[in-house]
Amino acid sequence: MAKEIKAFIFDLDGVITDTAEYHYKSWQSLADEEDLFFNREVNEKLRGVSRMASLEIILDGKEVDEDTKKEWTDRKNKYYQKYLEEITKENILDDMEAKLERLKNEGYKIAVGSSSRNARKVLKQLKIYDMFDAISDGNSVENAKPAPDLFLHTARNLGVEPEECVVLEDAESGVEAALAANMKAVGVGPEARVGKANLVYGNVDSIDFDEILEKL
Repeated sequence: MAKEIKAFIFDLDGVITDTAEYHYKSWQSLADEEDLFFNREVNEKLRGVSRMASLEIILDGKEVDEDTKKEWTDRKNKYYQKYLEEITKENILDDMEAKLERLKNEGYKIAVGSSSRNARKVLKQLKIYDMFDAISDGNSVENAKPAPDLFLHTARNLGVEPEECVVLEDAESGVEAALAANMKAVGVGPEARVGKANLVYGNVDSIDFDEILEKL
């Protein structure tokens, strides 16, 4: 028998807010400085991927020593941190804050499960940090998505079973991580990217929690 849903875990970027453009500009600055090939097509492959893994995708097999990689990812993060200062409550996607409030009012636990090491800073900038019962980020576990570790860590912190969780994700790696954790996955974005999810919505605005609760 299917377990009752008790918690919702949200990816941050692309579900609650969208800092993709800031990531793109930060990586582009680094690529220009270090003469690396980078464009929006490459940037799409970085969705939901950790910082170092993102650099490996950009390097595309190019040999670079570990110290240089660390310096490059730190520099990219410095650029990104600067962009983050611009984020305000206005950057919450569509009616996501109202959706979060509704779930809380109905007694569901809500959490953030993000690969970003900057997730807490972003949530504070958005002024919704205190809404969440748990926050897991890139500092929480060793193995990044598509490994299930981040979501399993979140479920433990919420005090619920993985089968009692629904994950909302906009990245293929995140959908795979949710399914590997034995959770229900709701994809947000194009079918080509999140089509493995149990349910798919084209954008945040179209997410329907009544339908999610009914079908999952």
